Amino acid sequence: MASTVLHVRAESKPLEHRSAVTPTVAKKLVDAGYTVNVERSSLSIFEDSEYESTGASMVPEGSWVDAPREHIIIGLKELPEDEDFPLTHTHVQFAHCYKGQGGWEKVLGRFPRGRGTLLDLEFLEDEKGRRVAAFGYHAGFAGAALALIAWAWQLTHANDEPLYGMKPYENETALIKDVKHAVEEGKGKAGHLPRVLVIGALGRCGSGAVDLCKKAGLEDIIKWDLPETSAKPGPYQEIIESDVFVNCIYLSAKIPPFIEPQSLSSHDRKLSVVCDVSCDTTNPHNPIPIYDINTTFSNPTVPVKLPSGASDVPLSVISIDHLPSLLPREASEAFSKQLLPSMLELKDWKNVRVWQQAEKLFNEKCATLPDGAVDGKAELVASQS
Repeated sequence: MASTVLHVRAESKPLEHRSAVTPTVAKKLVDAGYTVNVERSSLSIFEDSEYESTGASMVPEGSWVDAPREHIIIGLKELPEDEDFPLTHTHVQFAHCYKGQGGWEKVLGRFPRGRGTLLDLEFLEDEKGRRVAAFGYHAGFAGAALALIAWAWQLTHANDEPLYGMKPYENETALIKDVKHAVEEGKGKAGHLPRVLVIGALGRCGSGAVDLCKKAGLEDIIKWDLPETSAKPGPYQEIIESDVFVNCIYLSAKIPPFIEPQSLSSHDRKLSVVCDVSCDTTNPHNPIPIYDINTTFSNPTVPVKLPSGASDVPLSVISIDHLPSLLPREASEAFSKQLLPSMLELKDWKNVRVWQQAEKLFNEKCATLPDGAVDGKAELVASQS
């Protein structure tokens, strides 16, 4: 019986250096009897030579398009927005099209058009409903790091001078060193360390943000989770009174906004940096409706237009949707290790609960595609069942 082929595609999102399948995990998959094809990548933090010693085969970048239909394509981030050809394979990836994001119909519609299947990494859950693998910890860690660097930058530079572009760090030690240096410079100007409020502090993402703040030497860290946000609806004055706000919630339903444009007019506002790690920028229920674009590592912050009469304290937002790529090696290793038990079951995925559930959700979402998004939608979706 031929082995199941897993095709690890190269990432195409700018500055995306992570991989869902690291060399360490590739070897474990090969040892388990899988054929693993890894695309050469100009972006990956992992060198080709690291994969070559695992028994995996190196294949050209972008070759997944022409791979046999039965090969399972594994990636991380969404495919390029300017592509629209039908997708014929089973894809394991983050697609960001299940929560009403902008352009979701186009992203999702490609799968039923080609009779392909999306097994979205964001929605793989164990028996207790907990995600089997997530980048949350490193997303929060990196987001808080950038927020502190941005806080210090505002204090030491002119208001209209944007924060410099960021590049991935080789390791956590190097990142912490830069954050500590920035915080000390900011403290010299402000006369105090920043007060940071983290919402979603008990989750993976929030715990990463809190750990970063502790490692940076901060003492005034306000940790909120469901008990605090469910006790009273937003918006919250406590956010305005903090120097930095880090949003780490998982948005699954409409909730009152945490902060809104009107609340920024307060003369008591100390808030100068918001890092929206959750990054639900195009979600109609985004609880931080004070910005409307994603930022990038090249341009990490976007200034917020303040209402007339507001405090002269500048305010900027960080809304990067692949924050863990700031620490690509460590983030990839942690995620890939978490995902490994599920990947080891891909040879029989249609009979495995976690993958069956992902397929069921895919079919349900396809059924909500608007008329015209997919020709013959009903028949195509039914063929997936």
